[in-house]
Amino acid sequence: MLHVVLVEPEIPWNTGNAGRTCLAAGARLHLVRPLGFHLGERWLRRAGLDYWEHVDPVLHDSFEAFEAELPRLGVPFFMTADGKADLYDMEIPDEAVFVFGSESRGLRGHVRDRHEDRLVRLPIVDPRARSLNLSTAVGITLYEALRRRR
Repeated sequence: MLHVVLVEPEIPWNTGNAGRTCLAAGARLHLVRPLGFHLGERWLRRAGLDYWEHVDPVLHDSFEAFEAELPRLGVPFFMTADGKADLYDMEIPDEAVFVFGSESRGLRGHVRDRHEDRLVRLPIVDPRARSLNLSTAVGITLYEALRRRR
């Protein structure tokens, strides 16, 4: 199984788009608190997420709580714009975990330091584009993993 982890996501529409992509790709979505929004029914209706019950994300109270579960989920890839390895050059196993940081900060320093050997980037041709939108990066990453399974 493929897993997508959003660590401290801030923008509900990015999380909703990532959730829809996970649903379409057959991946499991994990959300690591704190979240920059509420997951209550009212918020879900306002965001137009009528499919959210099917996404059924796994919630983790902290990164440390998620990290304790990581070994049973699969091989981790910590996605960051300045990762040393390119996703297109990586071997992606059937049980992979793609970890993304928040929209404004990315992955925090302590996370990056502990997993320095697993930092992976999506290629960005023009350096003026510092990074990609979170939900765009999730989509590219998941569908690259699916493409390789064909």
